[in-house]
Amino acid sequence: MDAIAESATTPLAAEPRRRPLGRLMSALGDKMPKGLYARALIIIIAPMVLLQSVVTFVFLERHWQTVTHRLSTVTVQNISMLIDVYEELPKAQSVETLTALAEKNLGLRVRFAKGEDLPLARSKPFFDLLDSTLSDELKRQIGRPFWIDTVGRSEFVDIRIKLDDAVMHVLAKRSQTYASNSHIFIVWMLGTSFVLLTVAILFLRNQIKPILRLAHAAESFGKGRPPPDDLARAAREVRQAAHAFIEMRDRIERHVEQRTVMLAGVSHDLRTILTRFRLQLAMFEENAELDAMRADVDEMQAMLEDYMAFAKGDSGEAIGRVDIGEILSEVQAQAHGNKTIQIAVDGGPLVVPVRRHGFKRAIANLVNNAARFAEHVNVSAAKRNGSLTVEVEDDGPGVPEAERENVFRPFYRVDHARNQDSGSTGLGLAIARDIARIHGGDITLSQSRLGGLKAVLKVPV
Repeated sequence: MDAIAESATTPLAAEPRRRPLGRLMSALGDKMPKGLYARALIIIIAPMVLLQSVVTFVFLERHWQTVTHRLSTVTVQNISMLIDVYEELPKAQSVETLTALAEKNLGLRVRFAKGEDLPLARSKPFFDLLDSTLSDELKRQIGRPFWIDTVGRSEFVDIRIKLDDAVMHVLAKRSQTYASNSHIFIVWMLGTSFVLLTVAILFLRNQIKPILRLAHAAESFGKGRPPPDDLARAAREVRQAAHAFIEMRDRIERHVEQRTVMLAGVSHDLRTILTRFRLQLAMFEENAELDAMRADVDEMQAMLEDYMAFAKGDSGEAIGRVDIGEILSEVQAQAHGNKTIQIAVDGGPLVVPVRRHGFKRAIANLVNNAARFAEHVNVSAAKRNGSLTVEVEDDGPGVPEAERENVFRPFYRVDHARNQDSGSTGLGLAIARDIARIHGGDITLSQSRLGGLKAVLKVPV
């Protein structure tokens, strides 16, 4: 029972431990680069540099310690030999002889100070390998009181040993007692890291390019532009994704083509029937009932055009360079009702690649929707940051913020003054947004500076 209770409580006890780790990983993920190129570069470079750093440091550290120990041992042996010679030879001859021999043959500067004491002991550096190695060797081989100075940037190491009648001063070059490979380590790390980074960048850039081409092809297809032809030159997985995209594109194009052909046939048949209605009505005598029937036929014709435009989406039209100012002028001239419509084009002639008829229909729908419920409509167009923006503002009753997204739904009506109009099919905004999205953009609604509704059509160009 105790074992069962312990196993049952273990997950509960471990759960709080996982939470800080999860928060740490989440914070680390937020700080990481968002692009695939940068992430892949980090995944390749970071483990290699870390492994190389550990291996290189371990190798150089052991080599450093071994060489430093041997150099310090030889230096202390030379000093021990000089002490023995100093104590065995007559003092007058030994000082001059030892000084000359030490500097000429051993590279040591030696002098003897009679009646001098050793300086006060100082605190030893914690990480100084030379200080600890020299101290150990002096204690082991000489066994006399000593004082050493290995701290600082001097090229020499100061060693002082207390003899019976004097203090022996020894200045040894730091290179004689110490093997410093830090510069080799830095050069090795920087050199190899640079080589690895260069290879990784060149390799990853060639691997990322096909993915970017595939994304560009998808974006171009969404905007109705021809995709690039070199999608198959990539890694196997990217080629599989490219082939799947090409097959999907072909299926969509076939579907759109079949739907366009079907809608063309339906539109032709319905227009033929409406034409027969008009011919038959023309044979009757003029009266009020006949005018009402003709109005019904005209309304049916307008509804048919809207339904067909919404179903087709104007996706079959080719893209060409179009003067937006010219389109706005045409929409202004063809707008319904005697309303004040002002247009403004920022930056003079504004020529951009769009589907002319579809784009004109989208703007006309926005303008007619505004003119239907307002007295003044302002239309402006500008190109900023690689996007074409057309704004349509009116002084009408507007649309509640909670309903601004719903009005784009086909046949959707809200209980508001903007919908109390029998001449609307409820498809104008839906068709406009559909055309905007075919161009890779969108339409948003907000509060107008005139007090009514503001529609912003924005597409990349």
